[in-house]
Amino acid sequence: MHSATRAKLTVYLTVVLVALLAAARAGSAAEGVGYAETKTGGRPRPAVAVDNVCAWPNLTVLPGGTIVATIFNQPSHGSVAGDVECWASRDNGRTWQKVGTAAPHEPHTNRMNVAAGLTAGGDLIVIASGWSNRYPPGRTGPAFRAGILHPWLCRSSDGGKTWSIDKTGLPDRAPDGHRWVPFGDILPGDDGVLRAAVYSWPGRHPRNERAWCIQSRDDGKTWGGFTPIDKDNLRNETAIVNLGGGRWLAAARYSALYGYASEDNCRTWRPLGRLTSPGQHPGHLLRLKDGRVLLSYGNRTGTVHGVEVRVSSDEGRSWSAPVRLLDWWGDGGYPSSVQLADGQILTAYYAAKIEGHTRYHMGVVIWDPVRSLGAAE
Repeated sequence: MHSATRAKLTVYLTVVLVALLAAARAGSAAEGVGYAETKTGGRPRPAVAVDNVCAWPNLTVLPGGTIVATIFNQPSHGSVAGDVECWASRDNGRTWQKVGTAAPHEPHTNRMNVAAGLTAGGDLIVIASGWSNRYPPGRTGPAFRAGILHPWLCRSSDGGKTWSIDKTGLPDRAPDGHRWVPFGDILPGDDGVLRAAVYSWPGRHPRNERAWCIQSRDDGKTWGGFTPIDKDNLRNETAIVNLGGGRWLAAARYSALYGYASEDNCRTWRPLGRLTSPGQHPGHLLRLKDGRVLLSYGNRTGTVHGVEVRVSSDEGRSWSAPVRLLDWWGDGGYPSSVQLADGQILTAYYAAKIEGHTRYHMGVVIWDPVRSLGAAE
């Protein structure tokens, strides 16, 4: 190929690429969703925090301010063997270092489904499940989908560096008789009881998932007390947040996100209705310092997917219009957010592709809730 022809082709491809990116951005704007802002007023820019991982991150702030991300450590949507790792940031999410492995996988399995949080004594606690690749003789199926693993209870008293793992102490089945999967934050109530959301998984044919809340009355050593979040409807990955005074809020996934409220420390729940449109899930809930509740979720609709946020000033009864934090293409989502000491929000997510990066990764974005969502009333 002549040099002049190569030059023309290069220019043409560059123009096409720029046009496609512009169209993608315009497509997001055409949906009527504006972008969040940083403290200085610019659009937040996502950063690759941990490269080459599918992640599904869960963020926990340790007593000294270190932020720990609990992640799946392989660049695959769960179809390979892998572990639950812990990565830490001591500079408000700007840089990250691996500190330990909470749940190392056994042969022909992966550990990838987690709930994580802090005990009253400051220990980091992780409930980790995953999938087996051991099909019975004569039977085949998708890689690492032979069955849900029994969950492990993992505990660290040194910020995620070393772990004790209880492989048998957790209940094997939910009250409906099916294996269960942990998800989201492990949080204390005002009564000192730790709580987490899980869902039962009876298999793909038919799917009949149910969401439950489990509890620990001994600072995370033993767990049980399954209470249903919705007895009548299919629900799986569920985010919970403690509002104080025995009141809790939940955002449960199925085709969309659905809200629930409890006034009796998660013993009973009442529905609040649908929170998002179909394809906008799963979610994460965070109580902000100004008293509002932040909902972050992955929007998988349209040409350009993204992480979006909404805020509630009335404890989940109504929500603001969505604001987008970042765009991604293909697989991604599962945000987890924490509020920094200066009031900004650090949101972690995973994606297979963002602008300028085309591998699976855990990304982070820092943004300002007041400039993005307004001030509390």
